[in-house]
Amino acid sequence: MNEPRQHYGLTLGILTLAAAAYALQQTMVVPALPALQRELDASTTWVTWVLTGFLLSAAVLTPILGKLGDRFGKERLLVVSLAIFLVGCIGCAAAPDIWTLIAFRVVSGAAGAVFPLSFGIIRDEFPPDRMKVGIGLLSAVFGIGGGFGLVLSGLIIDNASWRWLFVVGAIGVAIALVLVHRFVPESPVRSTSRIDIPGAVLMSVALVSLLLGLSQGGSWGWTSPAVLGLFALAALSAVAWIVLELHVDEPLIDIRVLADRPVLLTNTTALISGFAMFGSFVLVPRFVEAPGGLPPEIADRLGYGFAATATTTGLYLLPGSLLMLFAGPAAGLLGRRFGSKWPLALGMALVALSATGLAVLHDEPWQIVVSMSGLSVGVGFAFAAMAALITEAVEPTETGIATGINTVMRTIGAVVGAQVGAAILTATTIEGTGVPTEGAYVTAFALAAVAGGFAAVIAVFVTPPRRRRARSRIAVEAGSA
Repeated sequence: MNEPRQHYGLTLGILTLAAAAYALQQTMVVPALPALQRELDASTTWVTWVLTGFLLSAAVLTPILGKLGDRFGKERLLVVSLAIFLVGCIGCAAAPDIWTLIAFRVVSGAAGAVFPLSFGIIRDEFPPDRMKVGIGLLSAVFGIGGGFGLVLSGLIIDNASWRWLFVVGAIGVAIALVLVHRFVPESPVRSTSRIDIPGAVLMSVALVSLLLGLSQGGSWGWTSPAVLGLFALAALSAVAWIVLELHVDEPLIDIRVLADRPVLLTNTTALISGFAMFGSFVLVPRFVEAPGGLPPEIADRLGYGFAATATTTGLYLLPGSLLMLFAGPAAGLLGRRFGSKWPLALGMALVALSATGLAVLHDEPWQIVVSMSGLSVGVGFAFAAMAALITEAVEPTETGIATGINTVMRTIGAVVGAQVGAAILTATTIEGTGVPTEGAYVTAFALAAVAGGFAAVIAVFVTPPRRRRARSRIAVEAGSA
């Protein structure tokens, strides 16, 4: 008689803890960047690499570790990812200078694989009637952890050393690592294909070149030889990667799968959602913290902001983060009944509506809280639906790599959104100062609203293949019989 599998609730709880540890570390450093710059005597450019290096590393390692999980076991690679993440957190906490800190943040980027590997475990372990709700809860953690990360970071920065950001992170990662190793069962679903090393190298070169060019374009100059060279290298590497993947017997991922309508449109929506979401989440803290630290004569001309502290800024985002806890599972329930494209479309429409609210109504603190709450719920719906759509559209042996690429698309959109938002704020400033005008924020929020609306329209046309939809229905009926 086979040994019974681990209880679904315990598995989901442990995976949620692991995902929360990653989400916290992704955002906790953002409010700490000024303190890091002061205490480590770093330039603005290099302190930004504390965030940029993490994003670059996560973008490259997420799909590769996801593929390794498909091949060698998702639980095993999840433990490996968390172990590398723990080393990175400990190294960051003890970093004596900015260069060491950046290096260990790059190491920490391996944790980006936590989400696709966890999605794969849920896909393999959970019955179809529980899978979408589980994926929804796990997806919501990305936003919940991000919001709590800002709140916790504000409390630490205002009251203790920045090193506690990584100490707290290391504790959470260590607990998650032990629990995953002890209680999460190894997935029985394995890919038998070999690892396409040339494909992994070409994909890595394309991603690093693209994201490095996007993240540094503002400081290096968008028409500088370095940035144009990076974009050219990204394009050439991407073309070479696609050609290679179409002709090798065992590709890193089947390009034809990425070209399937549900996968293609879901990844397109992920790109746009990253743009709309990250632009707003980055801009709102700057908006509510104004006019803090400005001379009175400039503050009087500003006309916006609430002079919020780092701690108070996190509280503006906290209600939305709490609502995400319910939005993800709710999206899973809706997806189970009506199809996952509808919560995706609804979520992006809510993002568009909330961003419009930020553009039009931002004179009172409660207006910001309401709009950010709506935005957070929309993001929770969208993230949960995207993960479900991808897992439905690909074979079980491709779940890790496919959801990893979806995560990368969202990261690319987030980097683009951050850069576009920064460019808008830089281009429209109060005369004689470098301080953005109220109109600059309105323009940026309006652009996020347009992007969200466009993504909602695309989501309506994401239709799962009839064959797979029928297979899922048969599986559900068999499980309930």
